[in-house]
Amino acid sequence: MPLKDPCQKQACEIQKCLQANNYMESKCQAVIQELRKCCAQYPKGRSVVCSGFEKEDKENLTLKSALK
Repeated sequence: MPLKDPCQKQACEIQKCLQANNYMESKCQAVIQELRKCCAQYPKGRSVVCSGFEKEDKENLTLKSALK
């Protein structure tokens, strides 16, 4: 039996917030930040819902390195 994703609850909260706010990401920053906090607690690859943030972080690091 696969392990439950530790950040699934926060991901669902983001979806609810986005739906309630006509998909305006700016209105959901607090719940997005909660998901980021959850993701930071676990090693990379542990949470499937965090994979988008992990990819975003990697791209940001690559961009910063290129700008130096």
